[in-house]
Amino acid sequence: MSTQTVADILRKVQQIQIVANRSVNDLLAGQYRSVFRGRGMEFDEVREYQAGDEIRAIDWNVTARAGSPYVKRFSEERELTVLFLLDVSASGAFGTGRQTKLEVMVEMAALLMFSALKNNDKVGLLLFAEEVQAYFPPRKGKSNVLRLIREMISVEPVVGDTSLANALQFLSRVHKRRSVVFLISDFQTVDSRQSLAVSNRRHDLVAITVSDPRERALPDVGFLSFRDAETGEVVEVDTRHPRVRDLFAKSASRRQETLSDGLRRVGVDELSISTTEPYAASLRRFFASREQRGR
Repeated sequence: MSTQTVADILRKVQQIQIVANRSVNDLLAGQYRSVFRGRGMEFDEVREYQAGDEIRAIDWNVTARAGSPYVKRFSEERELTVLFLLDVSASGAFGTGRQTKLEVMVEMAALLMFSALKNNDKVGLLLFAEEVQAYFPPRKGKSNVLRLIREMISVEPVVGDTSLANALQFLSRVHKRRSVVFLISDFQTVDSRQSLAVSNRRHDLVAITVSDPRERALPDVGFLSFRDAETGEVVEVDTRHPRVRDLFAKSASRRQETLSDGLRRVGVDELSISTTEPYAASLRRFFASREQRGR
């Protein structure tokens, strides 16, 4: 149960809504629509043949009944189902800047939810740590999006391990239809490439990886005690030694390279976000990159 009051939660929802709507209007509305396409073409109408129409579009059954040529018209089916898989494990409570990783994850999800809302898409949410914590099936409408944001804001980080595989396997059981899936996590977990590959074949899967600068570089401040938020393990490190700081930075770099390489190998697009950098600009660059590749 969250220790936040209802007033706190509603105030944060309002703040996020203001920021998200501004970003959607200024940056993302057109890019979202062009990058995430619908399921294809759906039948629209039959009308009389006009000069320049494709012969292959002629509806021969209607033509035979009417005694003059008619063609089928199709339009793009724009409606999408967009699902958000949000990692609410305890490691997300870490942050050395203005926000924790989980707070950035929630804001990123909210921004994308409002983009989906503007496009009249269905939006769903799955909260997970080691196990699935909650699942809210995809629905349309502003009231649904605001409810999902309230759920994300009010959640308490869950102590224990993180399992991407369990979340993705749950998704495959409850949602068969192809969807856009945003997997938002700090990816402090074991290798889940097989589950990622399976999900990416079934859905359009995007991994949003969130990190904090202090996870990549140590300051020179003497002795520091590090506690693993998910396992409880405590390690003491003397940051005065350059070699200690160098080893820490190299280890963090290897972890990031391994993560990015693993996602690349299974064909999952990665959007890397930091707790101390503006994420809207990163998202805009990511959309532009996807649009160029024509995925």
